[in-house]
Amino acid sequence: MANVSVYNIEGKEVGSMELNDAIFGVEVNDHLVHMAVVSQLANNRQGTQKAKTRSEVSGGGRKPWRQKGTGHARQGSTRSPQWTGGGVVFAPTPRDYSFKLNKKEKRAALKSVLTSKVEEKKFIVVDEIKFDEIKTKNFQNVLNNLEVSKALVVLEDGNKNAEISARNIADVKVARTNTINVYDILKYNTVITTKAAVANIEEVYA
Repeated sequence: MANVSVYNIEGKEVGSMELNDAIFGVEVNDHLVHMAVVSQLANNRQGTQKAKTRSEVSGGGRKPWRQKGTGHARQGSTRSPQWTGGGVVFAPTPRDYSFKLNKKEKRAALKSVLTSKVEEKKFIVVDEIKFDEIKTKNFQNVLNNLEVSKALVVLEDGNKNAEISARNIADVKVARTNTINVYDILKYNTVITTKAAVANIEEVYA
């Protein structure tokens, strides 16, 4: 089993913890990780690009001039694509970019990125992060003690003071154990989590 050091909020090592190899010691599957990131980014796209075709532009119902004898090319409508104010030929329409990954594939990708963070020694476990009040400075001090800047902080449910305290810090994102995803884990340099949160992750994803 993978073994990681456990720190307190002062940044001092207070013990060690064994991680479940079924989650933190799997074979890294780069292809699934790539697919999970592409899927998440595609699912977040709004797909609201829109332009009007000649059938949707208002006006242009009347033929602008007679068919023959004017010296001009024949025209059927002032809303044809070649006219100023006319419709677009192959106009973009709203579309859904999302595609689906199987549940097993999502889990395998998540386990892969968690394993890679542990192997890179960028997975920091803190015994607990508890504050008596909501104060951004308190959480910034914890980050300074751990010598971490850009981090994803994974907290257990109910730790509201710590969650809100970290909300205003640049380059820090707070997630709960049931909301972690592949993209966020890759985006941030370090994952900081508590012993309670690790236990939750092992319970949910094992």
